[in-house]
Amino acid sequence: QVQLVESGGGLVQPGGSLSLSCAASGDTYSNDIMGWYRQAPGKQRELVATITSGGTADYGDAVWGRFTISRDNTKNTAYLQMNNLQPEDTAVYYCTSRRRNTATRWWGQGTQVTVSS
Repeated sequence: QVQLVESGGGLVQPGGSLSLSCAASGDTYSNDIMGWYRQAPGKQRELVATITSGGTADYGDAVWGRFTISRDNTKNTAYLQMNNLQPEDTAVYYCTSRRRNTATRWWGQGTQVTVSS
């Protein structure tokens, strides 16, 4: 079992920036794929970004060029830097970790990000 603890998030004005972090503990593997998904009210959960232990990143179309994912393998922690935030980025952001080459996935409890003036 892997536990994921998210921090960061909150309220920001349009055009502003926020950062999230996600610390993994428990039965972690060094090559677990970490990432973020988000879910807005009334919408399906969607991909934000994922990153491998080697640093290969993938982004959802809605955040490409504005968000940056990174990770510190020594701390089992992933980070999400969010720039130029817009009201449509408002959602609950969930950290996820997936065991490579399996369907096994864990989720964090979620953290609210609200973009509003």
